[in-house]
Amino acid sequence: MSDDTDEEVLLADIAHGRSGDKGNRLNIGVVADDSAAYERLREQLTAAFVARQFDGLVNGSVTRYELPNINALNFLCEDALDGGGQHSLRYDTQGKTYAAALLECRLPHERTHD
Repeated sequence: MSDDTDEEVLLADIAHGRSGDKGNRLNIGVVADDSAAYERLREQLTAAFVARQFDGLVNGSVTRYELPNINALNFLCEDALDGGGQHSLRYDTQGKTYAAALLECRLPHERTHD
């Protein structure tokens, strides 16, 4: 990761992701490329940020779990797949594309602490 932490950054440039279904729940894992990227994710990739990105698709709560030993965050999104699996008429009934969509988001400029 570069030292340009005061600039906007594409999430895909500092992390990898994977997503899938758990019934009507969506699970999105985001793994940072290194410890500096993980710290930025911890500060900026909040449950509220994820909920805003999927507004209208995720109808329930979004909960974030931190996994510092592997520089990762896991997001559990409730009521996210229109019933899930065989019950949904959505194109992506198993939520496999959500991680890719999240990785296309830009994280905001980091705030400097004076």
